[in-house]
Amino acid sequence: MAETAQISIEEKGVRAWPQVVRRILAFVAGAIFVYAGVIKLFDPLRFASDITNYQILPWSGAARLAFFLPWLELWCGLALIFHRLFRGAVVLAVAMMFIFIGASIVAKMRGIDVSCGCFGSASSNLSFTSHLVLDFCLLAVLLILWFWRSPATR
Repeated sequence: MAETAQISIEEKGVRAWPQVVRRILAFVAGAIFVYAGVIKLFDPLRFASDITNYQILPWSGAARLAFFLPWLELWCGLALIFHRLFRGAVVLAVAMMFIFIGASIVAKMRGIDVSCGCFGSASSNLSFTSHLVLDFCLLAVLLILWFWRSPATR
């Protein structure tokens, strides 16, 4: 009987590790989105200028987006961290990452040298390559979270 209880506890511990890893990935991705959102909330006009530099939107659209997008990033990040509305947050975060990556690649193909604006002035020292590597890593984590479902949602 004692052996059965011991094996049962060990099996639960082994089965719990994937969920722990999944929660850590969600926390890291959420923290990145929270940080990015908060940094941009403090200086939305600079962020609007960063958006305008991509030459995709006019100033009026960039300004509106600069006041909306940081809040979306913040709420998605908090949802990932606290595991509330998780699936919706992952979908929105993946969509944002595809848009960010696409806009960056299109700007580079058009010969426009832009700072990504991801983390406000903190990202001004990132090269285009390091910016894309960071974006693709974050996208990979989000896709892992999307496809690696918890047993409760299967």
